[in-house]
Amino acid sequence: MSRIALVTCRPGPEVSVDRDLPVLVRALEEAGAEPAAVFWDDPDTDWASFDLALIRSTWDYSWRAAEFTAWAEKAGAATRLANPADVIRWNTDKRYLGDLAEAGVPTVPTRYLAPGGAADLPADHEYVIKPTSGAGARFAARYTPDEHDTAVRQLARMHAEGFTAMIQPYVRGIDVSGERALQFFGGRLLHASRKGAVLSPGTPYDERKVAHPGLEPWQPTPAELAVAEQALSAIPGAPDLLYARVDLVDGENGEPRVMELELVEPNLFLSLHTGSVARVVEATLAAATR
Repeated sequence: MSRIALVTCRPGPEVSVDRDLPVLVRALEEAGAEPAAVFWDDPDTDWASFDLALIRSTWDYSWRAAEFTAWAEKAGAATRLANPADVIRWNTDKRYLGDLAEAGVPTVPTRYLAPGGAADLPADHEYVIKPTSGAGARFAARYTPDEHDTAVRQLARMHAEGFTAMIQPYVRGIDVSGERALQFFGGRLLHASRKGAVLSPGTPYDERKVAHPGLEPWQPTPAELAVAEQALSAIPGAPDLLYARVDLVDGENGEPRVMELELVEPNLFLSLHTGSVARVVEATLAAATR
């Protein structure tokens, strides 16, 4: 009987509830495994006692990125960690978008501004500021050139807390065709979803956002699937991934671009795609017995 840790985080006022977690626990039990939902930062957990540690909803990691990546190294040395610790370390810092762009993957154009850098902000188009370590649109906001002073204050706050900022043009395709999330599990497409725009004009950067507004099932186009697979093939070291989510938006030319490549703790949206539970269980059991 495989012992499987479904790795999550402690509940809190700024942490969403993982509705997939009890579904996966029950489904794995019914498949003959011994699953357990475990907090990643529980000092008493013996990770070596599990055949697989599957990261699911460690949704507080961006507040504690260095601590989280250190945990991943420790857990990955004790048991099979999905995804592997080196993948986690690379993907927790959104400067990975630069690596993908250098590899020829169509991405949303991105500049980075580390603490101490001058606030060189766009003067001719709408843009987004967010941290390179973040989740759920935390510390993200959308600005027009007329809101320069407010944007500078956000940068100052982020830099004071040690965050590097990323600056991207606001991709207007989101307002038309939304953002599409292509979910992969066990090396193949699991399902896809589409959601509306997260960042509304004038929403303060430190206000909590609705992370997945208007979420609905989606059938990916051949172009979307091609860009997603191109992004996955460009990950350094060609790692063995159990799961991945590729978030796409339409660029100015109408072609899909990578907004985010989520390899740490993507929501699987199983409540929207109930038929995918069996495939997730099958791939998880296979990973636990490798």
